Amino acid sequence: MLRQRIITAVILAPLALLGLFGLDGAPFAVFTGGIVALGAWEWANLSGVSAGKARLLFPLTLVVLMLLAGMSDGLEARWPLYLAAMAWAINLRWVMRYPAASQEWRATGVRLGVGALALLPTWFGLIQLKAGGAEWLLYVLLMVWAADIGAYFSGKRFGKRKLAPRVSPGKSWEGVYGGLVATGLLATGYALAGQADWLPLLVVTLGVTAVSVLGDLLESMFKRERKLKDSSQLLPGHGGIMDRIDSLTAAVPMFALLLPWILGGGA
Repeated sequence: MLRQRIITAVILAPLALLGLFGLDGAPFAVFTGGIVALGAWEWANLSGVSAGKARLLFPLTLVVLMLLAGMSDGLEARWPLYLAAMAWAINLRWVMRYPAASQEWRATGVRLGVGALALLPTWFGLIQLKAGGAEWLLYVLLMVWAADIGAYFSGKRFGKRKLAPRVSPGKSWEGVYGGLVATGLLATGYALAGQADWLPLLVVTLGVTAVSVLGDLLESMFKRERKLKDSSQLLPGHGGIMDRIDSLTAAVPMFALLLPWILGGGA
């Protein structure tokens, strides 16, 4: 398994970096749209649609919606980001009340809707962050990675109080605090480098870090419902696309929504 993980990372990491930071405009939209489509294919299974042709319908629907947005010059639209904010507020309720509130989202159609409201705003957010400057796209990626690293080491060393034991037993509140400390340090470093004023960047960073944990928990909840360990086996040794981007589906649209406030232009 370790060998598979290393080989997959060595092959995919340069491709991901090239696609995210080497492409602009339409090629970037196509590259990120492809990632979203693969995530949607996995999400269809998480929603209970496992048959071949039927499973393709959900990612194809999202591709059509992305094409329509591109043809109508709607890639800078803000409403998908606001919609995502409302959706994640509902997702928080479901994660906190699992499994008591499962009947509210267990229907396949509802789960597909949840996936659409997680994946499409992520695509819009990625495009808008890249358009605003690659440094902010890089910042979101670093923020999620720092949160994961901080949570891992803090949770392993100090973890006692379970965060959501019925959803993801391995996560602890101490891990969350460690992730917040790590991203707080990242925000401070970015501010010292002159990228933005420290206080608004710190406030948004801590808030988005907390929301990114919810992205991880939501996918874990759906996988638990489907009795799956990974969202797929597309990435040998790493699971699926959704296993790699679950936190980003929450962090990207929320950070993109709040970036104008960080820069002083209002959200």
